[in-house]
Amino acid sequence: MKLLTAIPVYNEEKHLESVLTEVRRYSPNVLVINDGSSDGTSTLLAKQRGIAVITHPQNRGYGAALSSAFSYALDNQVEVLVTMDCDGQHEPSRISVLMEAIHDADIVSGSRYLRDFRQDSLPPADRQRINHIITAELNQTLGLELTDAFCGFKAYRRDALQRLHITEAGWGMPLQLWVQAACAGLRIKEVGVPRIYLDPNRAFGGVLNDEEQRLAYYRGVITEALMKARSKVSMESPHCLCSMLAQSESCR
Repeated sequence: MKLLTAIPVYNEEKHLESVLTEVRRYSPNVLVINDGSSDGTSTLLAKQRGIAVITHPQNRGYGAALSSAFSYALDNQVEVLVTMDCDGQHEPSRISVLMEAIHDADIVSGSRYLRDFRQDSLPPADRQRINHIITAELNQTLGLELTDAFCGFKAYRRDALQRLHITEAGWGMPLQLWVQAACAGLRIKEVGVPRIYLDPNRAFGGVLNDEEQRLAYYRGVITEALMKARSKVSMESPHCLCSMLAQSESCR
């Protein structure tokens, strides 16, 4: 089974080399998406051997970086794509946990709230609050049983990637993904991963630093994804799950 681990990177010179060294122990194929970094990330990547690199000349956003990873995986006959962050939050040793779990799932998502680990750290209060709110709203709307809507540590089967059409370029990309996955009837599983925050003061940037504007943005992503789902399937199959979800009160 061909495995690829993809890592979106934006100004991660502090963690890049140590993360890549560890990832190579658990994944034979590694892709880095350098999303317009302006620090020393590009210089460090130029010294790496045996990894693939996609470079966005300008910063396009987290969702855009993962969309590039999805396209690369499909173009290169990857059977399972693992995605993880480069800020030290995700332990590469748990790639094997994702791989074990995907034998009967289409998407396996790490969850920082599914169980406790000895190395857990306290999450920033605003992130935990918004995560809990959005996760609960997604579950109610989509009939899912998620505990962590935002964890970027995931594994995808190739068939799942072929059924996802990600257009959300920003931090709200996972929410569009969950709507599409639910509409497509994909099998979703969560596995527990440690909750590690090496830099709890790290900011999103711009208006998303404001909690209420961030919450409004996330809800807007969900609403737009549901509206697109409704438009896409209303004439083709009005009784399918996707159509029924798209007509829920949350998108009116």
